[in-house]
Amino acid sequence: MKPKKKQGPTRSASGSTTPYITARGYRALSAELDHLWRVERPKVTQEVADAAALGDRSENAEYIYGKKRLREIDRRLRFLSKRLDELQVVEPSPEQAGRVYFGAYVTVEQEDGETRRYQIVGPDEYDPKLGRISIDSPMGRALLGKAEGEVVLLRRPKGETEVVIEAISYVDGDDAAPG
Repeated sequence: MKPKKKQGPTRSASGSTTPYITARGYRALSAELDHLWRVERPKVTQEVADAAALGDRSENAEYIYGKKRLREIDRRLRFLSKRLDELQVVEPSPEQAGRVYFGAYVTVEQEDGETRRYQIVGPDEYDPKLGRISIDSPMGRALLGKAEGEVVLLRRPKGETEVVIEAISYVDGDDAAPG
């Protein structure tokens, strides 16, 4: 195995350099890379070739747009290839039981009595609509290492609030949208 060149870490889409990802997140990024390489890029390349065959490229909107789209695809392919090499898939271990660590599903009760369920994930896979919050977010950082029943003070841009950790799990049976 030859040593890698010493380079600075690649930033995720969110700008973070945290290299952690869940197995599901890694599969999703790998699938995106595969789809772009095997489906999108060949399709757009053919569209550009077809548009180029029509003649004058300087006023050919399909050609100009196609070339732009091809550059975007190539940029994303380079990013994904590099990022996937740097990411570390984190699997839950039995020692984590009862405490919040990377990959945990955490049910919290907010000050208004509303209950929400979140999963602590890497910056490459966060999706607030699905209840996936980044380990780098204020809430993600505040919850790390805490146990069930603990009151956690969250410092957010819109002010401080407290939440109570009601449950911690490392298994999501149906993988449905938490929350």
